[in-house]
Amino acid sequence: MSQKVALVTGVGSGIGRAAATRLARGGATVVGLGHTQDSADEVADEIRAAGGTALPLEADVGDAAAVRAALQQIDDELGRLDVVVANAGVNGVWAPIDELEPDEWEATITTNLTGTFLTVRYAVPLLVRQGGAVVVVSSINGTRTFSNSGASAYATSKAGQLAFARMIAVELAPRGVRVNVVCPGAIDTEISDNTEQRHTDGLGVRAEYPDGAIPLTGEEPGSADQVADVIAFLASDAASHVTGTEIFVDGGQSLVV
Repeated sequence: MSQKVALVTGVGSGIGRAAATRLARGGATVVGLGHTQDSADEVADEIRAAGGTALPLEADVGDAAAVRAALQQIDDELGRLDVVVANAGVNGVWAPIDELEPDEWEATITTNLTGTFLTVRYAVPLLVRQGGAVVVVSSINGTRTFSNSGASAYATSKAGQLAFARMIAVELAPRGVRVNVVCPGAIDTEISDNTEQRHTDGLGVRAEYPDGAIPLTGEEPGSADQVADVIAFLASDAASHVTGTEIFVDGGQSLVV
């Protein structure tokens, strides 16, 4: 990743933070985009303390003007962009479909799906200058599993990310840009802090597995660093012939639930 510039959205915690620090260790200059400036600054300080280079920026990924301004600042200050990790996302509201309000649906779709579109949309003019890589952080939910009761908005946004990535992988390949997706399962992050669940007990059908729902680890969730390692691979030249694909980082969880 030496001499490359990588943009990571949702950098303040979890997979975004792990991806930012992992790419920085690989030699990339990391642009950490946080929902608040404080969260972006905190990660930038961590990267710099380890000897890396970082540019912290603030933007709501669902706000087109804010995302466009952030990409313009990257161009003005760094002059290039090689990697985009579209990670910013929320769980949002999980509720029965007849209780989920339209504004709750829209809020999840705006951050997770529209935010991914806007990030890539305004990054493309920079990426195509020298070629590059996009890694979209989706989920096993909506792509291979559908057992999280009440998560219709979340799962739909994650399925949409996968379809979007496949479409633009074909479109951008002739221009030297690869697009891939990671689909994490249960990962130890703070995303549950932005989840509101209402009346989801008893929804759907759940199978019970005596040895735990994750074949590799039983009940132990994966770590954000494990996802970051896969992101780093997809962003690197080691994945130069990989595009339009998804990698499930879930310890086999989506095979049994």
